[in-house]
Amino acid sequence: MANALGKRRSSGFSMIEVLVTLVLISIGVLGMVALQARTIQYTQDAVQRNTAAMLANDLVELMRAMPDGLDSFYKATSTTFPNLPAAGCTPLPADAAGQLSCWAERAKSALPGASDLLNSEFYICRTTTANTCSGSGDAIEIQLAWQVRSGDCMAPQVVEDEENEDSDSQVVCHYRLRTQI
Repeated sequence: MANALGKRRSSGFSMIEVLVTLVLISIGVLGMVALQARTIQYTQDAVQRNTAAMLANDLVELMRAMPDGLDSFYKATSTTFPNLPAAGCTPLPADAAGQLSCWAERAKSALPGASDLLNSEFYICRTTTANTCSGSGDAIEIQLAWQVRSGDCMAPQVVEDEENEDSDSQVVCHYRLRTQI
């Protein structure tokens, strides 16, 4: 009789152990899912930054190949890129303005939302200090930008949509390259 009473008390204890184990496993699985989601976001950011770095390096090489036409490569913020040449971009135009316009078309197609940001966020300038286009100095600074969903950029800048106040804010990621030609 005493043996039957002991079995009843221990059977409830096993049920509690199983429930605690399920709670701990559930928390672990939720943590792994959250980690995987962040990994995907960081991977997308890394791919876009890598694309921006490749585009900036391509532009630097175009500038190095045409040292006499450097002034045609410079673009201030809020100015437009040159128009595409009538002959297109294949083969690459011989003049600096044509090469810059073809480069801008590549940037527009390679970076998400770049077509809306080409004039307002992209710049190519000579500078003496970072983030300041002074028009003098030995360094060249190139800034590229692209749009992402909120939370998908490691160093975001929120840009308010002035035309439509009801729309959500857009997050803009930037990549800057400073180098000497």
